[in-house]
Amino acid sequence: MQGLRRNDIPAILMLEDGTVFKGKSLGALGTSVGEIAFNTGMYGYQEIFTDPSYHRQMLVMATAHIGNYGVHENEVESSGVKIAGLVVRNFSTIASRVGGAGTLQDELEKNNLVGISDVDTRALVRHIRENGAMNSVLSTEVFDINKLKSILNDVPSMDGLELSSEVSVTEPYDFCVDGDYKVALLDLGLKRSIATCLHERGCQVRVFPWDTTFSELSKWEPDGIMLSNGPGDPSVMTSVIKEVKNIVSSGIPVFGICLGHQLLSLSQGLTTEKMFNGHRGVNHPVKNLMTGKCEITSQNHGFVVSHESVKNNKDVVVTHIHLNDDSIAGIKVKDRPVFSVQFHPEASAGPHDSRYLFDEFIELIKVNKQLTV
Repeated sequence: MQGLRRNDIPAILMLEDGTVFKGKSLGALGTSVGEIAFNTGMYGYQEIFTDPSYHRQMLVMATAHIGNYGVHENEVESSGVKIAGLVVRNFSTIASRVGGAGTLQDELEKNNLVGISDVDTRALVRHIRENGAMNSVLSTEVFDINKLKSILNDVPSMDGLELSSEVSVTEPYDFCVDGDYKVALLDLGLKRSIATCLHERGCQVRVFPWDTTFSELSKWEPDGIMLSNGPGDPSVMTSVIKEVKNIVSSGIPVFGICLGHQLLSLSQGLTTEKMFNGHRGVNHPVKNLMTGKCEITSQNHGFVVSHESVKNNKDVVVTHIHLNDDSIAGIKVKDRPVFSVQFHPEASAGPHDSRYLFDEFIELIKVNKQLTV
C-alpha cells in the first residue's frame, strides 16, 4: 500500500468467490488483501480499527455512516490502525466533535490504510453471512479482474495462520508500576483497555511478548497472569499452548480474553474450530450460566471452542453461552483459580456489562495471596 488519497478516485473490492463491488477510495491509495469480515457496531469505530485482533482482516462496517465524529487520542487501542482495509457505505472526510484530534481520513492516510466507500454494505454483509468468511482484495490501482484473481491466489487462508508474532511487543514493558497486585499480561495482540482495567483495580501491570515462557514470567513473581486477545488461528500456536498449560498448573490465578480464552481452552485438552463468519460487534447477547444473568457484550473472533470437546472434558466447566448460536463464550478450570471468556469485558467504547469479570479476577488474586502467605 502506498500513496495518499485524491478526490473521487475509483476503488474496487473483489472477494475470493469472484464477487465484485465498486466504489470510491478512502484513506490511502494502493492495494490491500485480507479476510473479509463485518462489524455490526454503530459506534466506536476508532477502537475497532486499532484492535490488533483485526490484523489481516478487510473490515466491512455494517452501520451506514463512518467518520463523522473523527478520531480522538484517548480512543486508540494499540500503536495504530490494524485492519487490512476498510469498506463502508458513507464516509465523512470532515469531523465534528469537541476535543477531537482530527479526521478519520487523515488518520487512515497516516496509517497507509486503503479503503473503499459508496459500497452497498447491506448486500455485502448479506453475502458474507450466506457464503462465509473468505479472502478479498481491495485496490485503487488494479482493476483488471484477472490480475485481482492472481493477487488473491497468493493470499493464505486465515485457517492455520499464527499472527500474534506480527502484532505483539518484542520486549517487556511496564504499563503501570503502582498497585497492590502484580499482573503479568501476555501480549497476544493486546488491546490497551485490558491493561487499563487492571490498573484501575489496583494492579501493577507488566506486558510481556507473546512467546514469553512461564519460566520468564515467573521471574517477575506475578500475583496473576492475564492472557490477552489477538489475531489468527490459536490451534497452530503449540509453543504458547504448552506454556499456558504450565501457567495453569502453577496455581497462579489466570484470566484469558478472546484468543487468550482459546489458548487456555486448548491447553486443557479442548479444541477450536473456524467459524462460518465469526462474531464481530458490540451487541452480542451472552448468558452467565453461574448467575443466570444475561449481558450485552463486545465480540471480535473468527474461531471458537468446540462444543464436542467440552462435553468430553471433566476438568472444564462452561460458564458463559452466546445466546444467538449457543457457542461457548466462557469457561473455568475446576479446582483452579483460572477462567476465560470469548468476548471483551474491557470493551471500549462499550458495552460495560461484563467488566465485573476483572473484579472477579482481582478477588481470585486476593484469595490466592492469602493462601500462599
